[in-house]
Amino acid sequence: MRRLVHRLAVALVLLPALLYGGITVFATNTAGAAAREPHIALILPLTSPSFAKHADAVRQGFMAAAKGAPKNIPPVRVYPVNEDTLNVLTIYEQALESGAQLVVGPLTRNGVAALAASSLVTVPTLALNTLEAKAGAPARMYLFGLGVEQEARQIAQIARDDGRRNAFVLGDGTALGKRMRQAFVAEFARRGGITVAELSFADDQAGLAKLRQTVDLKVADMLFMAVDAPRAKIARPYLGSLPVYATSQINADAGPSGASEFNGVRFVEMPWLLQPDHPAVMIYPRVQFDSIEFERLYALGIDAFRLGLELLKGTREPAIDGVTGQIRLREQQFVRELTAAQFVNGKPAVQSARR
Repeated sequence: MRRLVHRLAVALVLLPALLYGGITVFATNTAGAAAREPHIALILPLTSPSFAKHADAVRQGFMAAAKGAPKNIPPVRVYPVNEDTLNVLTIYEQALESGAQLVVGPLTRNGVAALAASSLVTVPTLALNTLEAKAGAPARMYLFGLGVEQEARQIAQIARDDGRRNAFVLGDGTALGKRMRQAFVAEFARRGGITVAELSFADDQAGLAKLRQTVDLKVADMLFMAVDAPRAKIARPYLGSLPVYATSQINADAGPSGASEFNGVRFVEMPWLLQPDHPAVMIYPRVQFDSIEFERLYALGIDAFRLGLELLKGTREPAIDGVTGQIRLREQQFVRELTAAQFVNGKPAVQSARR
């Protein structure tokens, strides 16, 4: 494959190098391999119509962290890709041929899966998404992302620590909702909890009335909302006084008036959005985004750079106090522990000290 890709590649055109806080950044096209030089390769779908804005938020966070890095680290080269998995593999191979000592990316699930299934990974690679449960990662490939599964498992632990034993789970038919639901149910059961019933979200009056009737049976002592913020907002008035738990998906752009309908709801969120005065957070510049989703991706970029340096140094058990959470390595997967929070007066409030 390496020889075939090399024969198909044409000469690379390098755009002018940019000096960013002592880090030289090379933006490349997708045509071929650059001049060989030891560097850190950042591979992001910057030319994808669907993911370009997401990728750019990650890039900005990555470079914000790179700005304060030691001067002796290799320069960073940014490799734009699109959504095509062959394009991702081609550019990854070009990065290696150009001297990449560390690769950060790809960002999309399909890109990460394609890279994991290839035989190309020969240098430490920090992929910014997850793999299916049964799919294994190559020996030098590590996974780090903002997957809701980790959050759902952590909120299951918090609920059990709160003494909750019997749960309703409110879900929907979306892929995201299914991932949250499955992760919560499995972790809650592992910790001795019982899922009494799995309820389906509906936004019609009949479905919402049925939800209220079920909750009023009082056979559960909590409800986990495996839905996003708009659906949670619709369902919340029909849950009575039942204690409610959720992931960070509930913490969306609520506007200046806040989200008073979520008062009392327990959830988890990254320090970047909850603790601006935290030592791990306050040293990085803020960027004005039009959505909280891009703020999370910016924070992902910051921690991706920091974790990448740990891999580059060969740290045996890398762990950082990150802006996306307390992060540690577990079987090639970087796991985040987020900050426990609760809505108070329509605003998220930290509920317990981070461990």
